[in-house]
Amino acid sequence: MATEKQTMGFQAEVKQLLQLMIHSLYSNKEIFLRELVSNASDAADKLRFEAINNASLFEDDPELKIRISFDKAARTITISDNGIGMNREEAISHLGTIAKSGTKEFFSRLSGDQQKDAALIGQFGVGFYSGFIIADRITVETRRAGTPASEGVRWESEGAGDFSIEQIDKPRRGTDIILHLREGEDEFLSSWQLKSIIRKYSDHISLPIQMNKEEWDEEKKETVQKDELETVNQASALWTRSKSEITPEQYEEFYKHVSHDFGAPLAYTHNRVEGRSEYTQLLYIPARAPFDLWDRNKRGGIKLYVKRVFIMDDAEQLMPVYLRFVKGVIDSADLPLNVSREILQESRDVRAIRDGSAKRVLSLLEELANSDEQAQKDKYSTFWTEFGQVLKEGVGEDAANKERIAKLLRFASTHNDSDVQNVSLADYVGRMKEGQDKIYYVTAETWQAAKNSPHLEIFRKKGVEVLLLTDRVDEWMLSFLTDFDGKELASVAKGGLDLGKLENEDEKKQHEETQAEYKDLVEKMKTALADKAKEVRVTFRLTDSPACLVADENELSGNLVRMLKAAGQAAPESKPTLEINPDHPLVQRLKYEEARFDDWSHILYDQALLAEGGALADPASFVKRLNDMLLAMAAK
Repeated sequence: MATEKQTMGFQAEVKQLLQLMIHSLYSNKEIFLRELVSNASDAADKLRFEAINNASLFEDDPELKIRISFDKAARTITISDNGIGMNREEAISHLGTIAKSGTKEFFSRLSGDQQKDAALIGQFGVGFYSGFIIADRITVETRRAGTPASEGVRWESEGAGDFSIEQIDKPRRGTDIILHLREGEDEFLSSWQLKSIIRKYSDHISLPIQMNKEEWDEEKKETVQKDELETVNQASALWTRSKSEITPEQYEEFYKHVSHDFGAPLAYTHNRVEGRSEYTQLLYIPARAPFDLWDRNKRGGIKLYVKRVFIMDDAEQLMPVYLRFVKGVIDSADLPLNVSREILQESRDVRAIRDGSAKRVLSLLEELANSDEQAQKDKYSTFWTEFGQVLKEGVGEDAANKERIAKLLRFASTHNDSDVQNVSLADYVGRMKEGQDKIYYVTAETWQAAKNSPHLEIFRKKGVEVLLLTDRVDEWMLSFLTDFDGKELASVAKGGLDLGKLENEDEKKQHEETQAEYKDLVEKMKTALADKAKEVRVTFRLTDSPACLVADENELSGNLVRMLKAAGQAAPESKPTLEINPDHPLVQRLKYEEARFDDWSHILYDQALLAEGGALADPASFVKRLNDMLLAMAAK
């Protein structure tokens, strides 16, 4: 029985992706089979999981498997599975739309360079659509497990703007994907070619991947297919094998299977843990950040198995949020097969797995960061560029591992004349000046703004290194990271300047004398700026700038207040302190200014606000004061 066909249009993003993918991935055509076999494996995993509570879903076919066949005369390749299958609504949803966060950003980053775009497309993951690399038409016949044979679905498309869908009879549950090959793709109509691709990319799949055996037909003088099937892959879960039996290439291909990333992983760790909780972990660190990295609710990195039975592929309870970039598999020997998300949240075994997995990932990162081999160090630099901001979240979220995470942090600093974040806190401490007892830092929206902050002037003069913190997460992280190796982390833009032993007695005496000399000026400026500044005081942190703004130790920095407001969040209102440089000519001139004292004071304040990246509340008044001042000076 077949019902009338209905034609529907693809989601706009699907059409765009199909065109890009067909052209950009053409040089690596064979990946279509890896992607479709991976999807078939996922479909079998989902059926096995749903059947835990409903064994009737297996119908009369309990042995899960994948079959691959080809027809030279029809020029088709068929990938079949007896997994969960799809109903009509699922076929439309899964095959006609891309429901993935980060889609808009993905398309915005495409450049038109086929080689570069191929890497991005691989990072995005294309799955089913990869079939169009070699096929000019794809037919999908599918039926969801547990539904009547009459409710099968046929989906068909030529990969252009639309697809057709109709109801068919399908006695066997699962999905058949039939690829109608483009002209010139007949190389794939070969048993040897298909088997070699399977063994190369999909040998780790735990299901048997079967093909027809072949034999030589003397009469026809060619190889012909027999009705008998053979299993092409090893068909055992890769993570259950001994590490000595697994090649680096097999580890890499398994990563591509679980992550749907076309690229190789940066690093991986494979361990069997025994003790109160018994489990196996195979965890990977990707080489590139996914587009949805900043979506803290998007979790799908860890696949959970119980005694080799797939349970779920978004087990967020098994890895802390700050390690959400980790991909891989965890297979527990202790959890029940019918484990629910509620049980996962409350289980002591799950907490032990989560803690152990977090520690294992941190150990892997430490091995890269502390290695004497340059190649490993380079890998850590790559990791930090891609995932450093996310790892910083762990300082506040994982108290038990805070010290370990702190050692893995990397920052830009005044020690290097670049924005590369490659300075560890241990590096900083190792370079501290004699008499220095604090780790100094400045926060700003950009590296350029941090590097040119007036607050750094005295530190440059004394040769003291300052960390330049420009990531949005830094301000939040610093509320938890208050010290390292016994040294306090101190903002150069907060509180009064206390350089401790970095100042000699002569300097301290001179500072006291200068403060007394400018006492009257300071009081006068406090009156003039009463609506803007909480306090005015003489500073010795400046060498070139006339003034700067500082916050009290227990107040939010100006940078954090601006970030909160930009995000639409309420920020506590507090006035900053204006510090003036007594050696600057503008400040010295103020001592003798009478007529325009208030204007000069406001200009100094506004300049200090602009220098730290702030926005003026009344730009027009600033411009008018400045113009009046320039005209008055020109008239003299």
